[in-house]
Amino acid sequence: MKTFVLTALFMAIAGLSGCDTSSQGFSLPQGNVEQGEQVFLKYQCLRCHTMPGYEAEAEKLSGALQTPLQLGGQVSRIRTYPELVTSVMNPSHRLAQGYDGADVQVDGQSVMPNFNDVMTVTELVNLVYFLEEHYEIEPYPRTEYVSPH
Repeated sequence: MKTFVLTALFMAIAGLSGCDTSSQGFSLPQGNVEQGEQVFLKYQCLRCHTMPGYEAEAEKLSGALQTPLQLGGQVSRIRTYPELVTSVMNPSHRLAQGYDGADVQVDGQSVMPNFNDVMTVTELVNLVYFLEEHYEIEPYPRTEYVSPH
């Protein structure tokens, strides 16, 4: 009987998911960059982060970090949509590299506040779309080989 109940539960979940077992992960609806900027400013992300083009707004806020963490700009690898969603929803999932550990974590946990109980899903979607727009792939430096002839 227990096996039957578990099988029925699994089938019901599969039915709700559309039975598409080939897709992986999830996808949120498309966001709005302009509204994402408003979310970015509303939650005062510039207290602990810097972003090119937002230096004036950052100066208006008292910083929470000695060394603010850089968002956006040129990077060697674009931050993916799932990475950005995870960074907002679970800041301790992967702590920032290249910073003094005491600036970005306490007891192995990120110092970034958890906004899950105050930020709406719509705000999250818009924020992630806004952040995505501010990353630019840094051109890969090619090695110039000189012919020995």
